[in-house]
Amino acid sequence: MDCSILDTSIPGVVMVSTTDFFYPLVDDPYTQGQIACANVLSDMYAVGARKVDNMLMILASSTQIPASYRTIVTVEMVRGFNDWCKKAGTKVTGGQSVMNPWPILGGVAQSVMLATDVITPENARAGDVMVLTKPLGTQLAVNLHQWLDQPKWWDQVKHVIDAETVIRAYNVASASMKRLNMVGAQLMHKHNARAATDVTGFGILGHANNLAQAQKAKLTLRIDSLPVIKGTIAVDRVLKGGALFNLATGYSAETSGGLLMCMAPADADAFCRAIHAEEGWKAFVVGQVIEGDNTACLSDTVEFIEV
Repeated sequence: MDCSILDTSIPGVVMVSTTDFFYPLVDDPYTQGQIACANVLSDMYAVGARKVDNMLMILASSTQIPASYRTIVTVEMVRGFNDWCKKAGTKVTGGQSVMNPWPILGGVAQSVMLATDVITPENARAGDVMVLTKPLGTQLAVNLHQWLDQPKWWDQVKHVIDAETVIRAYNVASASMKRLNMVGAQLMHKHNARAATDVTGFGILGHANNLAQAQKAKLTLRIDSLPVIKGTIAVDRVLKGGALFNLATGYSAETSGGLLMCMAPADADAFCRAIHAEEGWKAFVVGQVIEGDNTACLSDTVEFIEV
């Protein structure tokens, strides 16, 4: 679901790979490089890859940026990407670069794994809980930061949020997006995750629905709480009644979002304690796995937890 998983010529050994790329969404090109790297690797971590063997970089340098700035921006994005690959214990060995109106950064991640080390997204059980490792609202937080200089948009939301809260939300989103899901992947093995995915462009409910459809058993994934970056849910509600970003309905796109996994309640509690101890970030129990029809849904009394 998150990666391509292919048998190799060696019995019991598989090749796991994924690719992703996108346009810049933060002001700092070095941070953008870190986010791009974390985003590519996240799919690998979602299937339990504890180590990624190789990265190929996809790079587009912008033709619409003056040459003197273009060099700085491109070099800093590449530096951030490379540094984060090293942090993840992998390296860039090649790739492709082109000129393009907009800068683009991403890559291809590859790893050779034992088939038994792959956490397939199909073995959840009724009675499991769902755990999410990052807060939601990154897209809205990034847009809010841009709107501080755009009266057309800022005038629509300034009655529910102030500039200081916007800047904090942007900083939390940036830190969250560049955070590697590597520790989460390692702890998934230790604490017996039975199914997992990562939350990106389809939003938490969209990805939960994909995960539900992958299950062997007839199950429903019910989301009871949504941890959101402080200030984002209030803004979401005033923009076209929530229809612009769809954060409250679970469909707001995330970039380099958290791992969403199903595990037994005791394992989930231990996982949340362990990831907070190792990284200083909270993980959240966000829902229940119940008997059902291989769909996902939000609870009628879904709770929003601001972080």
